Amino acid sequence: MKFHFLRLFSFSILILVLGGFAIWLWIFKDLPAVDGLSTRAHIPSVRIVDRNNRLLYEALQDDNGRHAAITLDAIPLACQQATIATEDRRFYSHPGVDFVGILRAAWINLRRGETLAGGSTITQQVARNLLMDAQERGERSLRRKLREAALAWQITRSFSKGYILNLYLNQSYYGGMAYGIEAAAQTFFGKSVRQLDAAECAMLAGLPQAPALYNPFTDPEAAKERQRVVLRLMQEDGYLTAEQRLLAEREPLVFAETPYPMEAPHFVMMARAELDRLLPPEQRHLYSGLVVRTTLDLDWQKLGEAAVARHLEELQRSNDGLGHRVNNAALVALDAHSGEILALIGSPDYFDGQHGGAINMALAPRQPGSAIKPLVYAAALDPRSPGGGWTAATLLLDVSTAFRTHKGEAYIPANYDLRQHGPVLVREALASSLNIPAVLTLEHVGLTNFFGLAKKLGINTFGNPQEYDLSLALGGGEVRLLELTAAYAALANQGYRIDPQIILEVRDLNDNLIYRPATQTQMRVLDERVAWLISDILSDNEARRLGFGAHSILRLDRPAAVKTGTTSNFHDNWTIGYTPDLVVGVWSGNTNYEPMRGVNGLSGAAPIWHQFMRSALANQPAKAFARPPGMIQVEICALSGRLPTPECPYRRLEWFIEGTQPTQFDTFYREVVIDANTGRLATAETPPERWLRRTALDLPPQAQPWARAQGLTLYADLLPLEESNASAEVTSLAYQSSTEALRLVSPAAGSLFRLSSSISRDAQRIQLEAVGAPNLQSVTLWVDGVMTARLDRAPYRTWWTLQPGAHRAWAEAVLANGQHLSSPVIYFSVVQE
Repeated sequence: MKFHFLRLFSFSILILVLGGFAIWLWIFKDLPAVDGLSTRAHIPSVRIVDRNNRLLYEALQDDNGRHAAITLDAIPLACQQATIATEDRRFYSHPGVDFVGILRAAWINLRRGETLAGGSTITQQVARNLLMDAQERGERSLRRKLREAALAWQITRSFSKGYILNLYLNQSYYGGMAYGIEAAAQTFFGKSVRQLDAAECAMLAGLPQAPALYNPFTDPEAAKERQRVVLRLMQEDGYLTAEQRLLAEREPLVFAETPYPMEAPHFVMMARAELDRLLPPEQRHLYSGLVVRTTLDLDWQKLGEAAVARHLEELQRSNDGLGHRVNNAALVALDAHSGEILALIGSPDYFDGQHGGAINMALAPRQPGSAIKPLVYAAALDPRSPGGGWTAATLLLDVSTAFRTHKGEAYIPANYDLRQHGPVLVREALASSLNIPAVLTLEHVGLTNFFGLAKKLGINTFGNPQEYDLSLALGGGEVRLLELTAAYAALANQGYRIDPQIILEVRDLNDNLIYRPATQTQMRVLDERVAWLISDILSDNEARRLGFGAHSILRLDRPAAVKTGTTSNFHDNWTIGYTPDLVVGVWSGNTNYEPMRGVNGLSGAAPIWHQFMRSALANQPAKAFARPPGMIQVEICALSGRLPTPECPYRRLEWFIEGTQPTQFDTFYREVVIDANTGRLATAETPPERWLRRTALDLPPQAQPWARAQGLTLYADLLPLEESNASAEVTSLAYQSSTEALRLVSPAAGSLFRLSSSISRDAQRIQLEAVGAPNLQSVTLWVDGVMTARLDRAPYRTWWTLQPGAHRAWAEAVLANGQHLSSPVIYFSVVQE
C-alpha cells in the first residue's frame, strides 16, 4: 500500500514538472533578448499622393527629425510627469509589472463584462512595441500578456527607469505620423519638446492611447477634453496644484507654425488622421512602407489656393485705405456623387501663426448665415415629410413680424437691406435670400423636423432642438464647411446623402493592395423632385434679382445653383454652389472672430467660389440639372401664387410637384369702380359719370401697412365709410377666420427696450401700431390702461415715450355696425441703462 502511494506521488510530481516545463516552453520559447532593445525601433515610410499619384507628403524615419531621439534630461519634467500620471502612475515603484494595476483592470473588466481597462505599464508597452513582432503585438491572449510581463521584468532588471522612460517617450506613436515626443512637439506645436509647458505636455501625453481620436488638428474638442483628463491625473498624483491645473486648462494652445514640406497641408493632416484610424501603427509594421492614394486633385487644389490668395489680397484694399479686415478663407470641392474631396483649403497659409493658419477652417464649426436656408426650404417643400407640402409658389409675407424665443423674448428678424418687400413667393424669397420669409418657413417646418433632415444630410454639429430658436433659419447654429457642402451635394445629385471621402486606396511599396473603401451604399434622404426644385430656384438668375441684381458674380457661364450667407455680426461669410457633378463651398472671415469691414454676400466668399468654378470647369461642357418625372408647369399670378384671373396683370410659369399645383384663383387683384368725388367705392347712388374703373389690391391686414408705404391702392382703403350691419359682420367674421380681426404689430410681445442716460427722455420713443379688418370705424391704442391715441382711419399708429418698468399694451376698435373688438394684450419692458 505504501509502495503504491509512493509510485502515485512520484508520478504526480513528474506530471507537474513536465507540465510546468511545457508551460514554460509555451510561454518563454523564443522570448526575445532584451539586450538589443535600442536597436529594434522601426518606423515604416508613408507616401501620401493625390488621385493621380503626385506626391503630397512623404514621411520617412529620418525625415527632418520626425523621429529624432532626445535624451531624458532634455524632455521637460512636466512631460515626464504627465506621461507617468496618464500611463503608469506606479512606474518608479513596480518591477516592470504593476500587479495592483492588473487587478484593478481585471476588476473593471469583470464588472462591466467587457475589456474597458488595461493593466500594461510603460515598461510592458516598451517590451511589446520594440521586442515583439507585429503579429504577436496584435494578439489579445494570456500567452502574450505573460511574455510581455516577463520581458518587462527583464528590462527592469537590465536597464534604469530613466532609460526605460526615455525609450517610451522616443518610440511611442502620438498620431499625425509623429513617432516620439520630439516629433510630436514639432508636428503639433511647431517647436522642440524642450520648449513645452505643462499645458502642452498634457496635450501630448494624452495622445498615445488613441492618436486618431484625440488628434487636435482633426478634433480639437476631443483633444482638449483629453488634455483636461491628463491635467486632473497630474493633480491627483501631486504633480500640479489645483491652481496650476486650472491655469493650464485655460491656457490657449497655439498649434504648429513650423513649415511642413507638404502640399495641401490641411488635407494631408486629415489623410494622416484617417490612416491612423484605418491602419494603427502596430499594423503598419507588417509592411515595408505605404502609399496612400487620396481623392485630392492637385491641379484643382492649386486653382483653389490661387483663388483664395488672389481675393484675400484684394480684400486688403478699400477706398478708405483700411482694407476689409479679412485674413482667412477656406474652400471645399466635392464630387457630388461619390463625396470624394477634390480640393480642400483649410486656410490660405498653414504656417501663418498670427492668423491661426494651422486651424482647419473647413472643419471648424462656424455660423453659416443664410447658407442654411436651402435646407429649411427643402424641408418645407417635401410633400412626404412633416412640415412639408409647400410649393415654389407658396405665399409669404415679407413684413415686420415678431416671433417668440424659447426664453419668451421677442425676436424680430430684418432683411439684409433693412427693407420689407410685402407678399413674396417661395422662389423669390429663397433665391433673393429674404430673412423674414425664411424664419416664417422654419416656424412652419418646426425645429425638430428641420433637425431631422439636417442629420440625414450629414450635419452633426446641431444639438438639442429645444436649445435653438427660429434664428437658426438665418444661420444661428454652427456647422462645418465640409458638412454643409456635403449636404448641398444631395441637392445636386437628386437627393442622395454623401459622406466626404479622403482615401481612395492604400498599397505597400510592392503595389499590393492593403485597403480600399467599400462602395458607398446610396441612401436617398430627400425627394428627388424637391432637390431639383431647390436647384432650379438657386440657379434662377431672375428670381435672385431682388436680392443680388441681374448680373451678380453668382452667375456662371453654365447652369449652377448657388447660395450665399453672411452672419449679422460679420464674423462669417459663405458661398456654396454646385453644378450637377461638382459642389463647392467657400468660407471667409477671421479665425479669431474679428468682424469684417464692408463685406457683403457678393464681396466676401462669392468671388473665390466664382473664380474656382470657372477655372475648374473651363474645359468641361455645361450640364443642366436633369428634371425628374412628376413635375408639372403651371401659369400663376405672380403676386399671390394662385391661378390668374383676368384682373391679374403679372403672370409667370412655375414648376410644381405633381399634385401640389394651385387650384384656387387669385383674390388679390380686384376690379373696382370708384366714386370720383369720394375716392371710395361707388355705391348704388353714384351716377355713372362719376365712375372710375381701377384695380385694387385686397391684401391681408399684416401686409397693408407695407402696401400703403409703397403708395399702392388697397381695397380696404376704398370701402365706404358706412356699410350695412350685415356686410360688416360678414367682413369681420371672414378676417377672424383667417387671422385676428385686430392685433398690435408694434411693439412685439416680450420686447425689451433700454433707456439711455445720454439721450433726452423725450427723444426715446417707440411706435404703437395696430392692424385689422378693413371695416374698422375707429381704433384706440392703450398702454397700461391709459389711452395714447384714437384713430379714425389707417394706418393706426402713434408714438409712445419710453418709461421704465413692465408694461402692457392693446388696441380697441369699433366696426361700422357698432361692434367692439379688442386685440390680445402684449407685454413689454423698459429698463434704465
